[in-house]
Amino acid sequence: MPAPASRHFTTSDGVRLHYLEAGPARPAAGGPTLVLVPGWTMPAWVWQPQIEHFAPHLRVLALDPRGQGRSAIADSGYDYTRRGADIGELLAAALCEAPVVLVGWSLGVLESLQYLHDARQAAASTPVRGLVLVDNSVGVGDPPSGDPTFFTRLRGKRRETVTAFVSSMFKRAPDPAWQRALVDAALRVPLQASIDLLRQPRPREFWRDALLATPEPVLYAYTPKFAQQGEIVKARRADVQTQLFADAGHALFVDEAAAFNELLERFVARVAAGAAGAATAATAPAGASR
Repeated sequence: MPAPASRHFTTSDGVRLHYLEAGPARPAAGGPTLVLVPGWTMPAWVWQPQIEHFAPHLRVLALDPRGQGRSAIADSGYDYTRRGADIGELLAAALCEAPVVLVGWSLGVLESLQYLHDARQAAASTPVRGLVLVDNSVGVGDPPSGDPTFFTRLRGKRRETVTAFVSSMFKRAPDPAWQRALVDAALRVPLQASIDLLRQPRPREFWRDALLATPEPVLYAYTPKFAQQGEIVKARRADVQTQLFADAGHALFVDEAAAFNELLERFVARVAAGAAGAATAATAPAGASR
């Protein structure tokens, strides 16, 4: 498979952002475009197992959020609203037509929910027809426990702290050189920006309401830390597909790449079938049986 192409676009606030693009420009039979948003300080290429798996038959875009990967280090905009807008502007710049399956991991979960919430509030159209949320809290149940020493350690011994964080993302250690490259990529984000990304005031209920109000099909994949939240979401909204990865780390799409790709493949097929059905209904002659 050819290496993903390196692309750039400029946001409405003048920041040059980078993304990877792989796969056919127009997938066969109107297949969805897969858009991947990484987590805190991570680069687009952390999605390598998904890019390699899906690119032979789907268009795949992986975003480097502002300050991350090969995107510009912006002076501002390290907040949910701006970074959510960046997702929408990526979809516009990359000429994404419906259906899009938007996949957010970790911090990308919240930024994806923010983007879709803001689009609904503005009554703005979006090509997203499916949403995948990977291993973060969605504002129900008990709040996840945090580490009160993390910011102190990040300021005092940043490389050691980031190295430990990256190592903790995996139950199965990946290639050491690949893991070290993740650490180096994370350290490219300015220290204060990395802290700002984790210190954003939002009531937890905002994420709950944003998820429950999302009309598109939703897949929520998580590790045991968020099992209670998965159960509550399923009880509140039965059509949300949930999947526990019981023996994976936070980067479950790397630890359990084959299982995650199979799950995502089935979800993509579900979204494609729904989009095809909606298109058929929209073009049916007046009075036709539906």
